[in-house]
Amino acid sequence: MAPADRFRAAVESRDLASLNGLFAENIRFYSPVKFTPFEGKPMVMGLLGVLLRTFEDFRYIGHFDGAAQTSADGVEAPSAILLFRTTVNGKEIHGIDLLHFDEEGRIKEFTVMVRPQSAVRVLGEAVLAGLVADGLLPDAGAR
Repeated sequence: MAPADRFRAAVESRDLASLNGLFAENIRFYSPVKFTPFEGKPMVMGLLGVLLRTFEDFRYIGHFDGAAQTSADGVEAPSAILLFRTTVNGKEIHGIDLLHFDEEGRIKEFTVMVRPQSAVRVLGEAVLAGLVADGLLPDAGAR
């Protein structure tokens, strides 16, 4: 099974243990709600745990394979785009997961893009609350 297919199966079955084995140790996760990436497998795994709890009816609806330029010298790495639909707090979200793989087939870079803008706000609020609840981010309101 291709790396993107293994990822899709793990997400659809909400299997965090299988997801853990698919990521490079130094993975970078680019979120639509945060300017800087989430970095490293422990943080990304924590984030995915929050996301899997937050999404109400997550489903993939499409898949594209390809290659992406990953350096200034034009080196290309395998990549995949997975189209998805989900709902968060009653707001329907359309999005894509853009996955870049390393030479061992592990995900080294993961970018999520979602629409519409109002869904980005709802998703950001829900994910932040989950990250704070799980102790992955400090509670900015606590003193």
